[in-house]
Amino acid sequence: MSSGRPKILMLGWEFPPVINGGLGVACHDLCQALTSKADISLIIPKSKAGYGLPGMDLIGLNSIDASTLSMPGFQFTNEFYRSAEMINVELNPYYQSSTLTGGSDYFSETSVGVKNFVNRFDIDSLYDGNVVEKVLCFSEMATAIALTKDFDVIHAHDWMTMIAGMEIKARTGKPLVLHVHSLEYDRSGEDSKGWVYQVEKKGMETADVLLPVSDYTANVIERHYHIDRKKIFTVHNGIRKVSQFRNDRKFPEKIVLFVGRLTRQKGPEHFLDIAGKVLEKEKNVRFIMAGTGDYYRHLLESSAYRHLSSRFHLTGFLNTEKLNYLLSMADVYCMPSVSEPFGLSAVEAVQFGVPCVISKQSGVAEVLKGSLKFDFWDINKASDYIINLLVDHTLKQKVVEDGNRDLEHISWDISASKVIDAYKMHNLIAN
Repeated sequence: MSSGRPKILMLGWEFPPVINGGLGVACHDLCQALTSKADISLIIPKSKAGYGLPGMDLIGLNSIDASTLSMPGFQFTNEFYRSAEMINVELNPYYQSSTLTGGSDYFSETSVGVKNFVNRFDIDSLYDGNVVEKVLCFSEMATAIALTKDFDVIHAHDWMTMIAGMEIKARTGKPLVLHVHSLEYDRSGEDSKGWVYQVEKKGMETADVLLPVSDYTANVIERHYHIDRKKIFTVHNGIRKVSQFRNDRKFPEKIVLFVGRLTRQKGPEHFLDIAGKVLEKEKNVRFIMAGTGDYYRHLLESSAYRHLSSRFHLTGFLNTEKLNYLLSMADVYCMPSVSEPFGLSAVEAVQFGVPCVISKQSGVAEVLKGSLKFDFWDINKASDYIINLLVDHTLKQKVVEDGNRDLEHISWDISASKVIDAYKMHNLIAN
């Protein structure tokens, strides 16, 4: 246990500029805040030369010649390889669903054959192809690298790095912290008990401390994964500060905005239902969905079938600049998520002075106390809230002002301090 600045071995799957969604941004911003409090070595599948953070050692496996690594025995890698079968799951937790494929001819009983695939992570997308292979390969390479490092705590992010975290703990005896941003429960529902669920459950059982991004996720971990609440410590996400600005619309209708993946988890079909309800009473509104995913075609066809297409627009993927432009014109932000560990997009909307109507089944509802909240299935309440915000200027102003006060308690510096507090509370580092 270090008596000076703690040394953290961080295991991540995404990191800018190689990102698919919120995980990479959260990992980057948390590390940036932690560098003032700890020494960090971050191992990720793919990094870009010259890109990193001051005070942090960033190690991308795409820059490592695997043939130079000394590979130890891999208990958990082989355990989970042998249990991997051909199954369908919501593969990508941050972008779109796909097919999870286990088993490959080049796997062996003692190793996933990492030395034969030096350029395994020299790829465009971390979620394309055989992701099980990539996860197991990451576990082997990250473990081999970790054994050359000096650290006090292993800090892993989500299921893709959990096997690596367990391997490193088994080899070094150092405590394992799992930062939980998203779960198979969120992506696939409470009946999901497949391979990813098993990795998550084993990882959380093995870990010394769990850091879910909300109390909502903490409750899921305790209830659905049957993990002891005593080792769960909630650390809400922070937010990057932006300068608020507003733009005039080029059309007279007001805007209700949705930003996120068009998958079951985010409740896009509920947003379409809400739009239908609102438009029955208020015609002077446009509903805009920014994002892509499995539901895109269904929403496009369904909105046309219901004669809503003139007031219901799907933009597809938008970069940050275009999203900010939309937020600068929006009148209401709506997040009808079915199961949302946090929901940074709602905080981003509040930063632009946009009042939010958000699902109670979300972590962000815990920190945006002034936003209007509804159960994701309660379409009538959500539509009533939106109509009231569109027509009642006093209500809208109050929700905006309450949101600005909420922002004072949301920052990555606060999140980083809570991470260090969790380490100390569980005696992973010296007080």
